Amino acid sequence: MLPQIGIKPENLSSVAQLLNTVLADEFVLYVKTRRAHWNVESPDFFDKHKFFEAQYEQLDDILDVVAERIRTLGHYAPSTLKEFLALTHLSERLQETNDGVGFIKELLADHESLISRLREIINRLADELKDLGTSDFITGLMETHEKMAWMLRAHLR
Repeated sequence: MLPQIGIKPENLSSVAQLLNTVLADEFVLYVKTRRAHWNVESPDFFDKHKFFEAQYEQLDDILDVVAERIRTLGHYAPSTLKEFLALTHLSERLQETNDGVGFIKELLADHESLISRLREIINRLADELKDLGTSDFITGLMETHEKMAWMLRAHLR
């Protein structure tokens, strides 16, 4: 049963589809950040190891709230690797070395790509799909990713 919250059922479905792609992007970014945490090799290994841990923990929280937003709107969240890979806009490409700077550049590019994508859908959610709540929710996610990207970028100075 779809919630009766003032959003047309077809719009709820469209919003859920957009959120499904966001969830897939978040999941792929989470896995890539875990990979960095597990495999980083550099003179400042411990600092980078802990830094990547803090970032994947943030992403883990994001995964949960995005999936719960999908459920709040009466739809099911994707939950298999196959679904995530079919829905994501990010690449699974892997760098050739396990150095901290390489991981940071790769993760920064993914965060910035995700930020741009989130920015694109904010107004669509509000204007076209009439879902101000999800538009606001995505704005908050975008701001979180902007801060995470800043933290990554700061390592490259």
